[in-house]
Order: sequence, then C-alpha cells, then structure tokens
Amino acid sequence: MTAVTDPLGLDMDEWIDWLKERLGRLVLVGLLAMAGFTWWQGRALAQPPGILVAEEPRQTEPASRSTWTRRNHTFTPLADFTLRARVLSRERYRFDRAAELSPVDFVLGWGPMSDTRVLQSLSISQRGRWYFWTATHLPIPAGEVSSHSANMHMIPASRVVENKLLAVRPGQLLELQGQLIRADGSDGWHWVSSLSRLDTGDGSCEVIWVESVRATDR
Repeated sequence: MTAVTDPLGLDMDEWIDWLKERLGRLVLVGLLAMAGFTWWQGRALAQPPGILVAEEPRQTEPASRSTWTRRNHTFTPLADFTLRARVLSRERYRFDRAAELSPVDFVLGWGPMSDTRVLQSLSISQRGRWYFWTATHLPIPAGEVSSHSANMHMIPASRVVENKLLAVRPGQLLELQGQLIRADGSDGWHWVSSLSRLDTGDGSCEVIWVESVRATDR
C-alpha cells in the first residue's frame, strides 16, 4: 500500500506524531495561560497605612420572612446585611458540597483589620471553608482580630453578581448588600449563617445571599 502523505511531506504515522506534539504544546500553553490569569486576578492590591473602613457591618431584622428556592435548596432569611470591608483573602471553591451555591469565600476586615500597619504583621490563609491567621507579633489584641474580621461565604443571587464576586481581588474594598440566610438542601444538607461578629470556631462564618456587590481600589 502506498503511504499517505501530506504537503509537509509526512506519512500518516508521522503526521499523527506531529499533531500530538503540537496539541501537547497547545495544551501546555493553555494551562500556563490559565495559571497566569488566575495569578493575575488573585494578586493583592497594595494599600497605604491607615484604617480604610471605619464602619461596622450592619445587620437588621429581615424585611421579609418569606423563603425562596433555587437549585433544589430552600433559603430562609435570618437578617438583612450590608457591609463595607477590605478584602484580606479570597478562596475559590468548585468541588465541595457548598460549591453548588457558593463559588467563593472572602476573608473581610474592617476597623483595625483594614489597616495595612496591622495586616503586615499577620499571615492569613483559607482552606476547607475556614480562615486562619498567624502573627509574628500582635499589634492589636487577638480579640480585635477576631471581632474585626471574618470568613464569609458568598452565595450570588444572580449570574451578574457571581461574575462580580469572582473578579474581586485581595486588597480591594468591597461593598455588598444582601441577607444572612439558612440554606436547606433537598438531600438533608443545611448551611446556617452566624449572626454575630464576635463568635469563633465552627458555625462562626456568615453565609450571605448577595444581591448587590461593588469592589473598588479605594
């Protein structure tokens, strides 16, 4: 049988090898581009020293007690919630149970925890829907770290809100409005928001139904 050739002068086997090599390079380039974009989007924005957000989060009784459903979950409002805070860290979630509702968590800080002079002494990390911090030395009491920062689970109320949340960078100032909620899945799973900024440990994170969000550099 006569070998099949192409304009490059390659027979079929050589063509397949050539194609595999080029596709492998394309995949590698694509992965590197995705990694670069993720790094670029997640890079921290530098801020000058000083308290950037003086006001506390505002929590009030819900305007309505009516529940609603979405993606096989029932949502119960626990409180209306508005917040302005500095983004100290962000973590994207795709594979845990809560990721069906919440694609991202933010560690948010206000008061002394929005001040670069305080934050430069702290190391902040997130994993497993938790927030952790360590310090070389504490420029403020440990209680103030806990009472002026929190790991908050974001449940976007719309695709537009979701896209805005996913574009937020550490260091930016975040303004959001929504509700602290309880979510109950049809499979028996549930997720309940904290209603206090003073608690720590299991159950201390806010679960927020985010209706509007705005991120600014200052």
